[in-house]
Amino acid sequence: MNNIKDWVGNQITHSEPIYQHQLDGVAALLNEKVPAPGIVKPGGHWMYFLPTDGQNTLGPDGHATKGGFLPPIELPRRMWAGSRLIFHAPLQVGERAEKVSTVKSVTPKEGRTGKLVFVTVEHEVRNEKGLCIVEEHDIVFRDAPTEDGGTKQPQLAPTDGDWDTVINPDPVLLFRYSAVTFNSHRIHYDREYCIAEEGYPGLVVHGPLLGTLLMRLAEEKMQRPLKSFSFRNFNPIFDIASFTLSGKAEAEDKCTVWVAGPDGALAVSATAEF
Repeated sequence: MNNIKDWVGNQITHSEPIYQHQLDGVAALLNEKVPAPGIVKPGGHWMYFLPTDGQNTLGPDGHATKGGFLPPIELPRRMWAGSRLIFHAPLQVGERAEKVSTVKSVTPKEGRTGKLVFVTVEHEVRNEKGLCIVEEHDIVFRDAPTEDGGTKQPQLAPTDGDWDTVINPDPVLLFRYSAVTFNSHRIHYDREYCIAEEGYPGLVVHGPLLGTLLMRLAEEKMQRPLKSFSFRNFNPIFDIASFTLSGKAEAEDKCTVWVAGPDGALAVSATAEF
C-alpha cells in the first residue's frame, strides 16, 4: 500500500438528467407519497450518479475492484464512516446535473483491530444554474475480523431526545435501498457472506439510509429546509432487531439527531442546521 496516497487528487465526473423514477423509488421504501414531489429531498441525491461497473470488474465483496477511482487498498472490509453535506440549492426533476468527485485525502492508521485506511472523497453536484450540493464522504477500509481482535465497550446513545421513532429493518428494505442506489456491496443482502466472511451477526443497514432517515426526521420536526448536515457512523445497525431514531432541537436553526441500536449503543450521531 506504499503508493495509495498517489490517488489524492484523482477525479471522476458523472452527468445525467434528474429523473422522477428514482424519487418515487426512495419515497416508496420510506412510505412517503408516490409520485414524489419533483424536488430532490436531502439524501435523494444518493439515488443519482450511480456506479455502472461491469460485472467482471467486481471484487469478492461486490464492490468494484479498487485501483480505478479509489486507491488499491489491500484491506477487505469497507464501511461508510460518515458525511458532511452543505445544501446550496435544490435539484429538480427534468434538469441535467453533474457530479464531480475528487479524492481529497488517504490516511493509513493502526487501530485496535488492525490496519485502517480512511479515504475522504469530495462530491460537488451542480445543475445549469450553479452549485447545489457539496459533500465530504469518509470511507474506512479495515482488516478482516480476528478471534483475538480488540473490543471496547460501545458508547451509549443519549437518552434525552424529544423525538423518538422506532424502525424495524428487514431484508426487503435493505434490498430495495440497494436496488435504488445500485449498491452491490454484499453486506447488505447476502446473509451467509455477512456472517461467514465479515463476521457480522446479520445484514448491515446502509450508512446513507440511516443518514437519510435522520435528515427526514430533522426536517419534519424543525419544519425548515436543511442548510447543512453532518453525520458520523459509530457502530453498525443490523436487520435482526429494531433501532431508534431520536433527536432534539438545540436552537431555532439547529438540532441534533442520532440512531440508537437495540442495546442502547450509539450507532450514528448527526448535527443539522437550517
